[in-house]
Amino acid sequence: MISFTIYNMNSQPITPYLSIVVTSRNDNHGNNFLQRASLFIDGLIAQISTYQIQTELIVVEWNPPENKPLLSEVLPIPPKTCPLSIRYLMIPSEIHERYAYSQHIPLYQMIAKNTGIRRAKGEFILCTNMDLLFSDKLMEFIALKKLQTGFLYRADRCDVSSDILHLYLSFSEQISWCENHILKRHTRNRLLLAILKWMISADNSVLSKGFLRKKIPLLYFLHLATDACGDFTLLHRNAWNNIQGYPELDLYSIHIDTLGIAAAYASGYQQVLLPSESCCYHIHHEDGWTSLDPIQKLKFTAKKPGLGLDVVIQASCSMIKHQTAHHLNPPNWGFSDETFNEITING
Repeated sequence: MISFTIYNMNSQPITPYLSIVVTSRNDNHGNNFLQRASLFIDGLIAQISTYQIQTELIVVEWNPPENKPLLSEVLPIPPKTCPLSIRYLMIPSEIHERYAYSQHIPLYQMIAKNTGIRRAKGEFILCTNMDLLFSDKLMEFIALKKLQTGFLYRADRCDVSSDILHLYLSFSEQISWCENHILKRHTRNRLLLAILKWMISADNSVLSKGFLRKKIPLLYFLHLATDACGDFTLLHRNAWNNIQGYPELDLYSIHIDTLGIAAAYASGYQQVLLPSESCCYHIHHEDGWTSLDPIQKLKFTAKKPGLGLDVVIQASCSMIKHQTAHHLNPPNWGFSDETFNEITING
């Protein structure tokens, strides 16, 4: 295995090419959580071993339940031959209880991910979730190590049945099964996106000087692939720092991931929607936002207040129009001035 070192602006060594940031807690969210999370990590171990991508997985364990083992005690461990290290960051209940809705929202997903982003060592940082498998085409693309600093990389999310948890399949068989059992693909119409991209490109010419961006920023927002974007958002570490990660709002996480996408695009990072075969497979679970019908969503938000899509679209359009990020977070976003317990498991 070839090792390499990249240096950041402070001349501190950055070993991993890729940091993958996720968050969760051992509360059996959506049922069969540990099985889904184990499938996720086992899949990463298989692919990182195959494609030899120097990678760290940062698991931000937010507000761990007192009566359950830590995730580091129950989830798979990469073998010594795998260039994957796993870092578990424990965010205690004392931090969680600072928030007004802490009794209703047990995990502040985007604030937790910011905590991982601020501590990531990789050149590129992928924010995702622990109930996914990545297609081989997606990992092959990352393994080429041709990611560029000025781009925002997005991938489709394809929902598959939780039946996969009960099938005795090898990893390659799991991926093949997912390919053939897609329930729903979360994406935007690629022809429409191509047309919008062409219009945006023309609008950015010397002659027009961004007329449409200033007058019709909604056109630019519609160009963004925001569907289920919390499952795959990949940016260079400097880009995440420039936009200050996700807005740290005392609200349920719905649509906050979209604001992160809009902030990156408004800050000049060009969107790349990867080919449809370069996707991630989401294992269906109960009480996931996309699995709820409209009435269930009303009841859900009554218990866990969140952003309305109208506000998100307006805020996104404002950022795009003025070519600026949200600037909602304090300088210590991601709890950069706090020290948390960390368990590191090296492959």
